[in-house]
Amino acid sequence: MNPPAHYELTVQGHLDDHWSTWFEGLTLTKEPDGTTTLRGEVADQAELHGLLGKIRDLGATLVSVRAV
Repeated sequence: MNPPAHYELTVQGHLDDHWSTWFEGLTLTKEPDGTTTLRGEVADQAELHGLLGKIRDLGATLVSVRAV
């Protein structure tokens, strides 16, 4: 099993602060360019896919996913 990895997921638009509870464990940062970056530790690929599913369910446009 691989150790947890840190990821940055960027979505178009600024997410309201109340979404931070839905994305528990991630830090949401409203960027000056009008995007929101979600940063944090992801346990495994299944959790990453779950996060991507939440972004899809939210109707947000995914701009990038980056392992950091």
